[in-house]
Amino acid sequence: MDVTSFYPVLMVDDVAGAARFYRDEFGFETTFEADWYVSMRFAGGELAILDRHHETIPEGFREPVSGLLLNVEVTDAATEHARLVGERGLAERLSLRDEAFGQRHFIIEAPGGVLIDVIEPIEPSAEFAAAFAAG
Repeated sequence: MDVTSFYPVLMVDDVAGAARFYRDEFGFETTFEADWYVSMRFAGGELAILDRHHETIPEGFREPVSGLLLNVEVTDAATEHARLVGERGLAERLSLRDEAFGQRHFIIEAPGGVLIDVIEPIEPSAEFAAAFAAG
């Protein structure tokens, strides 16, 4: 298989609202926009938003998102926490914390029931350092 791209497509009820959220809060740029689908990108990747009721989605698979966590890696999680939770008032689902496995992070809730884990890589504890692949 010669994969040329791989990106998540979030199925939501409010396509315009979800797209606005990712543009406003994370700086995504729109590459295609229709009332039922929006394709977006930024320097680190791509994301698409799709109306979960669209005819291209098979019957039985149009339920709201559940069990989805998107990771967004940043250079300073504390600064982003202050901006997203403190200033913007976004729904925080996990408070800012340092983890022994090498992350400073917090989790917010995005439109459509998606969770976003905002992560700053930090030095892992000795216990977890050995679990990381070399290079």
